[in-house]
Amino acid sequence: MNTEEQAIRDLVARWHSATAAGDVDTVLGLMADDVVFLVPGQPPMKGRSSFERSLRALLTQHRIESTGEVREVEVSGSLAYCWTELNVRVVALSGGEAKVRSGSALSILRKQATGSWVLARDANLLAPTS
Repeated sequence: MNTEEQAIRDLVARWHSATAAGDVDTVLGLMADDVVFLVPGQPPMKGRSSFERSLRALLTQHRIESTGEVREVEVSGSLAYCWTELNVRVVALSGGEAKVRSGSALSILRKQATGSWVLARDANLLAPTS
């Protein structure tokens, strides 16, 4: 595994740990300002600020537990894609049954002038599990 692929795998791991910790600022630092999230049945979520509002609102009443297995990373110059199998549990802070979703995500990443990678586009195909 080359250093670029490892850096992207590390980004995915940081995303999961920061989300679990409720560390929104770290999660935001892992994405481009012009990030776009695609989710079935919803309009595209465009921009870091839209994601931030949504995540902060969710975390006022829930915690998120997520795991993922990176299946594939391909790097070509300053762009890369990453296919990950995800499992996400959203647990209400007040208790009750968690909402669980799982499935694939296909992410496009962009290398910054600093050498770090950020998420630029994300197509999330998670579906409820029973």
